[in-house]
Amino acid sequence: MTDPRANPDLVGHDEAARSLEAAARSGRLHHAWLLCGPPGIGKATLAWRFARWLLAGMPDGPLPLFVDPASSVFRRVAADTHADCFTLEPNTGDRGTKRVLRVEDAREAVRFLTQTAAEGGWRVVVMDEAERVDQAAVQNTLLKTLEEPPPRTVLLLVCSAPQRLLPTIRSRCRRLDLNPLAPGEMEALLARLLPETGKAERARLALLAQGSPGRALALAEAGGLELQAMVDKTLGALAKGDPPRDHGLADRLAMDRTGGAFGIFMGLLRGAIAGALREAARGQVAPAWLARHPLAVWASLWDRLGTLADDTERLNLDRKQAVLTGLSWLARP
Repeated sequence: MTDPRANPDLVGHDEAARSLEAAARSGRLHHAWLLCGPPGIGKATLAWRFARWLLAGMPDGPLPLFVDPASSVFRRVAADTHADCFTLEPNTGDRGTKRVLRVEDAREAVRFLTQTAAEGGWRVVVMDEAERVDQAAVQNTLLKTLEEPPPRTVLLLVCSAPQRLLPTIRSRCRRLDLNPLAPGEMEALLARLLPETGKAERARLALLAQGSPGRALALAEAGGLELQAMVDKTLGALAKGDPPRDHGLADRLAMDRTGGAFGIFMGLLRGAIAGALREAARGQVAPAWLARHPLAVWASLWDRLGTLADDTERLNLDRKQAVLTGLSWLARP
């Protein structure tokens, strides 16, 4: 999938793009925006599209926030070499911890915003995956800039879990929520991005991805349909009174060198639990395995599995042990 900073296409979010364009053209552009939505939905693509458009002088175009990919501004932003654009994103931390936003990078972003624009226009910071702030010090570093922003500066926070940000940060940003893509938009986009994948498989990927093209592509790359079958088998074993104690499954997930299979499996497992809980709440026929625990226990398990997955990824813990721990929680009567 194209890097968001170099992606010329924005699918399904024209209304959000028009909102940003109208705010900028009004002359009263808010200095900080919080772009929210599920992972892989296009938040970063929109942020970089807006950044390019501001740095290019807010040109008119055939589409909202359009900048010609052949232009110098587009190419420099894509290459991360534009003097008035700063990227604040997670990095691998100390002691083997994974991908967090570091306080020293936040301080550098603040210094960047206080400088004079090299090209006489706007200065833009794109803060990607803002939910990966690992310490309050990072957010407090940004807070003074949010309270007293330098003129003609914009901070774009891209965030999949805004509840992890301090209330003082959220209150100083204008929030813009992006919605999942419509089924027709997903179908057309996946047909273009996954031309060698069968139509039926693309449809299943789109259903699992719930309107997120980035998630659909991640599923395709990590064998998401196979992982979903593993989730179905794991939960189906509960209905048969045969709790899952699958070391083979844990080995399969732990052996994936990219680490993507573990995160996707845990996400699909939690998604299946959430879907079953919704069906039960609506009085619909729920899967037989849901009867193994009271609904309140399932809700707690959904939350605990999420924390387990996050901690495992963030702290670089043993994925096999994490899978076995999660399965043991499901197995308890």
